[in-house]
Amino acid sequence: MQNNKQGAQIRYYQSFTDDFIESRKQTFQLTKGYSWIHESASYRFFSRLVYLLGEIFAFPYCRFALHVKIKNRAVLRQCGDNGFFLYGNHTQPIGDAFMPIRAVTPKRGYAVVSSANLGIPVLGTFLPALGALPLPESFRGMKKFNEAIRQRIREGNCVVLYPEAHVWPWYTGIRPFPATSFGFQVECSVPSFCMTTTYQKRKHGKKPGITIYLDGPFYPDTSLPMKKQKNRLRDEIYNCMTRRSKNSTYQYIIYEEEKN
Repeated sequence: MQNNKQGAQIRYYQSFTDDFIESRKQTFQLTKGYSWIHESASYRFFSRLVYLLGEIFAFPYCRFALHVKIKNRAVLRQCGDNGFFLYGNHTQPIGDAFMPIRAVTPKRGYAVVSSANLGIPVLGTFLPALGALPLPESFRGMKKFNEAIRQRIREGNCVVLYPEAHVWPWYTGIRPFPATSFGFQVECSVPSFCMTTTYQKRKHGKKPGITIYLDGPFYPDTSLPMKKQKNRLRDEIYNCMTRRSKNSTYQYIIYEEEKN
């Protein structure tokens, strides 16, 4: 793999859960009565409008700012009108909000995010209407959050998850992630896909181009106990993303483990 040793930024990490991107309100928390689903006609209209604007913005931003190419998009058609889950590696602070919109069109995407994202000035206010599903801090909130995910899947939408949890900009590997977020598929009995973001050197400019590979579908093995179903799904998707990550050919930011 090529890298930009002379001009690249080198970042040091102690663990794969280190944060390299923090919002101005990193400690932002959801209100006690926060709603993940809004039934009013006015809010649904507002949300559709915001998402439409997001779709319009996503095309030029992904195509001309991030230089994104999407491969194997046809695999998503196997779902028809049914909902599905999409897993990705978390390497673009802004792009990871808009690249799935490009990938899953004409379906609507809803992304599981940290509640800290809602504290971003101005933009954070519009994220729920765009499809953000913020993670709650309380048990009561988690019940509502889980029901919101079930409802979005029942409606035939795509729910996007970034199981690595923390954004590592331009990182070319796949960081280890737990099987925690794979229980939804077992419960909902719907397929999963993975979206692997890879980086390649461009003829012009220091920043690499992006090639996204879509793979799947992956189904839970219902002959196994739930815990083993989750673990197997996690392993299948992690291994597939690891194989696809080998298509990265250029490092814009180099990550090195900090030595004690």
